[in-house]
Amino acid sequence: MPDPALPRRVRVHEVGPRDGLQNEAAVLPVEIKAEFIHRLAGAGLDTVEATSFVHPRWVPQLADAERLYPMVADLVDRGVRLPVLVPNARGLDRALGLGVREIAVFAAVTESFARANLNRTVAESLALFEPVVARARAEGLRVRGYLSMCFGDFEEGPVDPARVVGVCRRLEDMGCSELSLGDTIGTATPGHVARLLTDLHAAGIGPDRLAVHFHDTYGQALANTLTALRHGVTTVDASAGGLGGCPYARSATGNLATEDLLWMLDGLGIETGVDLRRLAATSDWMAEHLGRPGPSRALRALTHRDTPTPQDKEP
Repeated sequence: MPDPALPRRVRVHEVGPRDGLQNEAAVLPVEIKAEFIHRLAGAGLDTVEATSFVHPRWVPQLADAERLYPMVADLVDRGVRLPVLVPNARGLDRALGLGVREIAVFAAVTESFARANLNRTVAESLALFEPVVARARAEGLRVRGYLSMCFGDFEEGPVDPARVVGVCRRLEDMGCSELSLGDTIGTATPGHVARLLTDLHAAGIGPDRLAVHFHDTYGQALANTLTALRHGVTTVDASAGGLGGCPYARSATGNLATEDLLWMLDGLGIETGVDLRRLAATSDWMAEHLGRPGPSRALRALTHRDTPTPQDKEP
């Protein structure tokens, strides 16, 4: 019998083509990236974060954003959401010039990470995003706000939930329709997650406005996700094959693998609309192009032995 404390459906926000590939040493041909995105959509993912309009000097792996987006824009007409990350007004100009309909901005919760990643204080970085979000909303775009270091910082240690609540409020006031809570260095535990979500709810920021973005540094990503689901969150960020991490956060391992997430969700009877075997085949294909296997345990099991999926077991 399904657990009544869990949602019936979860939206998987796939970040592999952006957050995953930006952390790879290899720079893949744009044609491979475009095929990757099409394969992910073909597996049933209806949200695929396509690329980033950060200056190529900072993220050379995604320097081909202007070439890539037109190669995948046909998916939007098929109902697939293709958000892109923009760091500033110039990045928004580039995105608007290509007809992008959904963007994300990337905010820091801690001062040390804001300095390292954005070369600004938290307050200064939020002030920078305000006109970007305002213009995007005026143009009819949907805007997501990423928050990094929501649970712990490698220099500052555990993060007070009140700081996260404060940044969430600022991003909501700007016009962000969704806030993704990032465990950038993977130090969160289910207790941390429950406490933060409880505090956000008390502040009037409900789970319908939230997504979670966990890294698996200490092997807690799935446990943290399950805790978030029990608190009403229904959007989970994940990366095909477990690609990625954070290029500015030392010791951070990969994102929660989409295959690992789907194995758990399928086993719980939670709908996603994603075909786990097709996704695993796509991640295996990408691993060949990168020249190394991904860290996803479910992916290794599914591609190296005949393991039935929960979907296979359905009558």
